[in-house]
Amino acid sequence: MRSSTLFRRINRHPVPSRVPHSLPKQPVREVCVPPVASIVEFGAYVQGRKVVAPGIVEALDLVRAHNKSTDGARAFVWVGLHEPAAPEVEWLSEVFGLHPLAVEDAVKAHQRPKVERYGESLFMVLKTIAYLDHDELTATSEIIATGEIMVFLGADFVVTVRHGEHCSLAGVRERLEDKPKLMNRGPAGVLHAISDHVVDQYLQVADLMQLELEEVEATVFADVSSRDINRIYQLKREMLEMKRAITPLQSPMAALPQRRVIPSEMRDYFRDVGDHLSRVCEQVESSNELCSSILQAALARSNALANEDMRKISSWVAILAVPTMIAGIYGMNFDFMPETKAVWGYPAVLAVMVTACVLLHRGFRRNGWL
Repeated sequence: MRSSTLFRRINRHPVPSRVPHSLPKQPVREVCVPPVASIVEFGAYVQGRKVVAPGIVEALDLVRAHNKSTDGARAFVWVGLHEPAAPEVEWLSEVFGLHPLAVEDAVKAHQRPKVERYGESLFMVLKTIAYLDHDELTATSEIIATGEIMVFLGADFVVTVRHGEHCSLAGVRERLEDKPKLMNRGPAGVLHAISDHVVDQYLQVADLMQLELEEVEATVFADVSSRDINRIYQLKREMLEMKRAITPLQSPMAALPQRRVIPSEMRDYFRDVGDHLSRVCEQVESSNELCSSILQAALARSNALANEDMRKISSWVAILAVPTMIAGIYGMNFDFMPETKAVWGYPAVLAVMVTACVLLHRGFRRNGWL
């Protein structure tokens, strides 16, 4: 896919051996192709099967020739890119006729989940999430990693632009190629497979986060420390990150089956994806509320433990204050003080100190302070 044939000036239109010879040959546009190092894979798909083509332009001309000669055909080109540079996407926009605003969004990334129509093409942004497992969480550890998948959808092409290292589409492409019936659904079938794959990732991450919350919830009332509260706060922050990635997609996904570019037989499939997305949104919302409750409970528990410690400290301070006061009074060394000359004065003072301390200790224990 990255051979030199992709990067040369196209002067003629070769017909691949796997393409029926009855397809009419079309004059090929002369296009100067820049290096497209970000292309992960591309291919032309005719009747659900991949057809060999030396370059993207040849593949597109082949597909359009087939669709023109066969009524109701759904031959199309699928090009996948990973974190492309601006010149690469701009070249593809010339080849496929993509809108400049959509191209700008695809290059810059960090877009809000959305579905927009530009002429006869559709532009969809999907936020992707992945769960990052750690042996030990620190204050700077990330639990949720986010990325994006942009999809340009036309009558005879699909262009996917992926940002981020996770949620690869290679498995989606392989699964569709192994089942020509699924690939024969056309570009809308590819869009459904991608959105279904992304929503399935949402479900997996939401379940893993739910397990994290349950584990933290079980330890909240057992032993609460500042480290536990830091972990709960981390989970709260990551849950908000998930919510920002998933919730905005709910409205565009619900409206997607009504788009004209989506065939009527594919609309039920997109509604099913929308139902799964609604379930994920509800799960994330409930997990977010549970995380807030756990954080509040942990803070309340921490404050209660601190108050309990303060009561114990105050009780012992009060107990020790009595002998300290008596010793301080008798330590002033006045000549005329009660019992200073008596033989039993010293044991009597000690007895008073012990008695007062015991009575105070009993009183604090009865009140639950000790």
